[in-house]
Amino acid sequence: QVQLVESGGDLVQPGESLKLTCAGYGFDSSTYVMGWYRQAPGKQREYVAEITIGGTIHHAEFVEGRFTMSKDNAKNTVYLQMNNLKIEDTAVYYCNAVARKTGWIYWGQGTQVTVSS
Repeated sequence: QVQLVESGGDLVQPGESLKLTCAGYGFDSSTYVMGWYRQAPGKQREYVAEITIGGTIHHAEFVEGRFTMSKDNAKNTVYLQMNNLKIEDTAVYYCNAVARKTGWIYWGQGTQVTVSS
């Protein structure tokens, strides 16, 4: 059974940093596209970043070089390093995994990031 567990969310001030972690269980993440999404209150869930099966990393334009996604295949874990956080980055951050063969999508439960002064 595929399971994704996010952690690392917290309450921080503008300009500070956070590193989110998404640990995967029950599957081999090297055969999945792994991604980060976020959902702010009253808004739709939006794409943040992804790592393809080949290891190519893509980030949404709004990241503006502040966020960096990475992956540790040995640990079946992906990370999202977030620097220079802004108030508008406040959201629940979700990790997902898309199976290459079936296209099935799995989601974690999310981790809350709150940026406030």
